[in-house]
Amino acid sequence: MPPIGTLWGGGYQRQTTIIESVAAISGLELTEPEIKFGVTNKTPEYLAKFPLGKVPAFESADGSCKLTEGLAIASYVASLAPETGLQGKNKVETAQIDQWMHFAESELQTFSDFSLYLTWGYMPGYTKEHRALDYLEKYLADGRVYLVGERLTIADITLAASLKSAVKVTLGAAERAKYPDTMAYFDRIRSIETIKEKFGPVEFAEVPAQFKDAAK
Repeated sequence: MPPIGTLWGGGYQRQTTIIESVAAISGLELTEPEIKFGVTNKTPEYLAKFPLGKVPAFESADGSCKLTEGLAIASYVASLAPETGLQGKNKVETAQIDQWMHFAESELQTFSDFSLYLTWGYMPGYTKEHRALDYLEKYLADGRVYLVGERLTIADITLAASLKSAVKVTLGAAERAKYPDTMAYFDRIRSIETIKEKFGPVEFAEVPAQFKDAAK
């Protein structure tokens, strides 16, 4: 099967990890040209397709579909292979999957990014991330394997990608010990054979990243 389109993404990006994982599970190929962030996405050719210069970005093989925003691209790719169940098997599951994708973005990833900026001296406060993790730990405490239904969905991939960022930046060893079910879930999802290469090695912080005074 020929590639479904071209993905401009960086291996360092969780959004790219999500999209590549969805494509791998769906048995779909992507053309992925090498890019240099801040250079490739500023060229006239790139901006003609994607005026905001965002990465990741996707263009379908026939040129009819151009998308930015990682989760939108991932959802489109998943829609091309509905038999995988990545978007759920009914409307209720689809809505729940969307809920968890947004949860991962707004309740977890936002504060992981926020805290990273904090270490650079940009913003104050480690807040709210543990509220999200407390909620997630309780949700997983009954032994459920996946967030929605009984099979892997985009919600699981999205949340695992956000957890990969969190364990590197804000969740040191002591913090991770408070969330055993969440960490077991993270290990389980990222170790799935078809996507473990996409997730790659995980860097675990011993202690949370510390505030760096920008004035010093």
